[in-house]
Amino acid sequence: MEKVLKTERNNLHANPRLHNIYGHVTEILELRAEKPSLQVLFIPGNPGIVSFYKDYVVAVYESLDRKATVTAIGHIAHTLEDWENGRLFSLQEQIQHKKEYVKEELLPQRIPILLVGHSIGAYISLEIFKAFPEKVSYMIGIYPFLTMNRDSPWQSLLTKSAGSQIVSVGVSSFAALVGLFPTWFHQGLIRTLLGRSWSSDAVHVACTYLLRLQENLDWAFIKEKENRMAFLFGVDDHWGPLSLLEEVSHNASGVNLTIEKEGHTHAFCCTKAGSIWVANHTMDVIRKHVLAS
Repeated sequence: MEKVLKTERNNLHANPRLHNIYGHVTEILELRAEKPSLQVLFIPGNPGIVSFYKDYVVAVYESLDRKATVTAIGHIAHTLEDWENGRLFSLQEQIQHKKEYVKEELLPQRIPILLVGHSIGAYISLEIFKAFPEKVSYMIGIYPFLTMNRDSPWQSLLTKSAGSQIVSVGVSSFAALVGLFPTWFHQGLIRTLLGRSWSSDAVHVACTYLLRLQENLDWAFIKEKENRMAFLFGVDDHWGPLSLLEEVSHNASGVNLTIEKEGHTHAFCCTKAGSIWVANHTMDVIRKHVLAS
C-alpha cells in the first residue's frame, strides 16, 4: 500500500508517502537521485513525524548535488491517522521496524548507507549500524538521546510515569489533541514548552524508551566503529547533555564530536534556520569523513 502526496519546496518535489513496512503503515519523506552513489537514511526523534524535517531533508539533498537519495522514515503509529487502532509500540519494535526497512528496501540497492539520527533516532541508528556494520558507511547523531540523563527532572518524571499505564496513556491521549491543531500551533508549542513534540504515542514511547535507556551503551561497538561516527551536541540539551559528550570522548576518543553554539536547540527542525544550520553541519561531516575517504 502506498499513497503519495506531492508537495513542492525550493523547486523540488519532496514526496511524503504512506508505505507498508513490516506490516505497519509508515510515513516516509524522500528525495531520490537518478543514479545515487549514496543512500542517506534519516531517523527522526520522538515523535517520528517526518514532515517536521522537510527543510532539513531538502537542504541535505541539495548539498549533495542531488546525487544521493535522502530518505526520512517515520515511527510506527506516529501518523495523523490512527492506522494502528490505538496500539502502542516499544522502542525495540520501532528499531526492528527500521531494520526491516533497511533489509527489504535499501540492501538490495547495493550502495553505501549513511545513517543520520535525531534524538532517539540516533540510538535507533546505532542499533541499525550494529545490525548491518558492513553496509553502513557512516553514522551521524544529531542532539543524540542515547542514554538516560539522571540529572534531568523531566526524564525522572517520565521514568516514574512509565510505571503507570494510566498516567502514560492518559498524557498520551491529551497529547494526541495537539495533532488536531495547525502546524504553526504545535511547532510553537514544541519550541516554547518542551523543545520536544508529541503525538498520541509520543509520551508512552518516551516513558518506555527511558526504561531501556537506563541500560549501558555498547561501548565496545562504539569504540570499534569510532572512526565512522559523529555526534552533534547542544549546549543546554537535557536529552543529550554535555556529560554524555564527555562519556563518549572518554570511551571512544576517535568519535567526531561537535557542540552547537548557535542556539538552535534540540527542536532544530521547528525552524528553517535551525534545519539549514544542522543540514550544513551534516554536510560538513559527510564531506570530511565520507566523500573524502
